[in-house]
Amino acid sequence: MSEQWQAELAEGFGCVQDLLDFLGIAAPFSAEAAGKFPFRVPRAYARKMRPGDPYDPLLRQVLPLAQELASSEGFVGDPVGDRPALKVPGLLHKYQGRALLITTGACAVHCRYCFRREFPYGESQFTRQREKAALDYIVRDPELTEIILSGGDPLLLSDDRLVRLTKQLTAIPHLRRLRVHSRVPLVLPSRIDERLLEILAGHRLKTVVVIHANHPRELDAETVSVLAAMRRAGLTLLNQSVLLRQVNDSVSALCELSERLFECGVLPYYLHLLDRVRGTAHFEVPEAEARALHEALRRRLPGFLVPRLVREVEGKPYKLPVS
Repeated sequence: MSEQWQAELAEGFGCVQDLLDFLGIAAPFSAEAAGKFPFRVPRAYARKMRPGDPYDPLLRQVLPLAQELASSEGFVGDPVGDRPALKVPGLLHKYQGRALLITTGACAVHCRYCFRREFPYGESQFTRQREKAALDYIVRDPELTEIILSGGDPLLLSDDRLVRLTKQLTAIPHLRRLRVHSRVPLVLPSRIDERLLEILAGHRLKTVVVIHANHPRELDAETVSVLAAMRRAGLTLLNQSVLLRQVNDSVSALCELSERLFECGVLPYYLHLLDRVRGTAHFEVPEAEARALHEALRRRLPGFLVPRLVREVEGKPYKLPVS
């Protein structure tokens, strides 16, 4: 197994000032905010940022700001109802026919808008015992046809762990699909090696990988190359974005993102309104503005390139369309 990606992960930026020095930027940040939700950025992602630009949209996604410490009405610790949906530790079951496994609390990059920034990973992260309980739950529910691997980022699991998990899921006869949600192809593309592709594609379940690209500059040459390899392996690629203030809240950025995704063989899937987790109010785009942006996308792009504008609401049986 190649260890390149583990080394790159370990060599990433864990200090805000080190990243700013690397970019040649003098920008304010909050050490206190970074203490509450730790700072982490791989160098592969940092290289996509514009040197000297304190307003770079990729930098904004990861830079801890003092606004995170402000109290904002309606912004809470669990905005989408993950905790009530925990049927056993590590397994969320919100929607009919599919369940989600919290496979790890680790991510390659810590996005400041993350809706699980306060999730109790210590109580839910997979141990062998918890993994068995989650798999037993799946076995007992024949209506489940799709399992979603999430976290954290499931592609940070070791190859051996992924092999064991996919074998166990494949052995459950009523499952038909495996869905993997990951930022890794964008922020740590070296992880997408030949062995990982064999693991993801080498079983009977139809595998869908949902990448989380928010801005077209996240799709650089290295990421484009690994996305092509994923397609060649037979994986279905979708994208979901979060609509973020001063990141992608313009018609030009969203149109370019959809066009660029399609060129990479990735279908735009969802454009999410911000999940209102505590500390993220400065990222929020008001619903009326979001609707106007989405309408402009519909006017400029063919329908298959227009992601569905949605929000997640606790207790609802599906993502709710906004427009």
